[in-house]
Amino acid sequence: MALNIRKTERGRVYFIGAGPGDPDLLTVRGARILSEADRIVFAGSLVPEPALHDLNDRGLWVDSAGLTREEIVGQLVEGVSKGEIVVRLASGDPSIFGAMAEMTTELDNRGIPWEVVPGVSSVFAAAAALRMELTLPEVSQTVILTRTAGRTPMPPGEEIEALASHGATLVIFLSIDRIEELVARLATVRDPETPVAVVARASWDNEVVCRGTLATIGGEVRKARVMRQALLIMGDALDPERRKKARSRLYAADFTHGFREGKNTDPPSPS
Repeated sequence: MALNIRKTERGRVYFIGAGPGDPDLLTVRGARILSEADRIVFAGSLVPEPALHDLNDRGLWVDSAGLTREEIVGQLVEGVSKGEIVVRLASGDPSIFGAMAEMTTELDNRGIPWEVVPGVSSVFAAAAALRMELTLPEVSQTVILTRTAGRTPMPPGEEIEALASHGATLVIFLSIDRIEELVARLATVRDPETPVAVVARASWDNEVVCRGTLATIGGEVRKARVMRQALLIMGDALDPERRKKARSRLYAADFTHGFREGKNTDPPSPS
C-alpha cells in the first residue's frame, strides 16, 4: 500500500522535531521535508547538523545558537518572502520546551502559514536507554514532564515539590546543573530510596546513564561529570523488583475485550 504523502509547500515554515540526537530517530516526514528545504534554521547546540547534512547539502543552514528570537523569526520571514521551503529544526519534539509559541505568534501576525512535524522527545530516548517503561500497572500510571525555575520562572502551583508529591513518575528537564539543590528539594516530599536515573545526551554516541536513588544520584551525576543536556527521571516505575511483579490486566488470560475472549483460569471444581 502506497503512503499518502503530503506535498511540501513553498512559502511555508515547517517546525520539525529533529529527535533526541541520533539521526536515525528523525521521522520519515521530517527527513523528507528537510531534504526538500531551501533554508534550515537549526538549534546548533542541540541538533546534530553535520549528520543531517547528508539529507540536504544544497540548502542554506543557519545556526540559531547565537541568534535572538527576533533574528530567528527574521530568518524564517526572509525565507518565506523568497518563496522558499523553510524549516525550523528543533531538538526533540517542538511541543516540549520548544519556544515555538513566540515564533508562531509572529508568523500568524504576518499571515505566514506554518505547520508542525512532531519528533521523538529525549524523554522517550532516555526511557529506551534505560530499557524501562515510565508507567507500570498499579505502580504509576501518570508521567509528569517539568523543569525547575531558572531564568524562566515556574507558574504558581508548579513548584517541583508540589509536582513530586503526587508520587507519579517525574521527568525533569533543563535542571541537571543544579542537581544538589534539585535532589534536596525532592527529598522533602519523596522517600530518599526512590529510584532515580539521569540520562545525558540520550541516543548520542556519547550518551551517559547514571542510576541510583534520590539519596545517591547527585554523587553519581557529579562522578560522571554530567553538567548539561540531561534529564532526571524519578519514580517507583524504575524499581527493578516492582517491574518483575508488574502485570497488565489487558493481557491477562481471563480479560475479555473487543479482540479477544477471556479464558476461564479458575481450577476445575471437584467432581
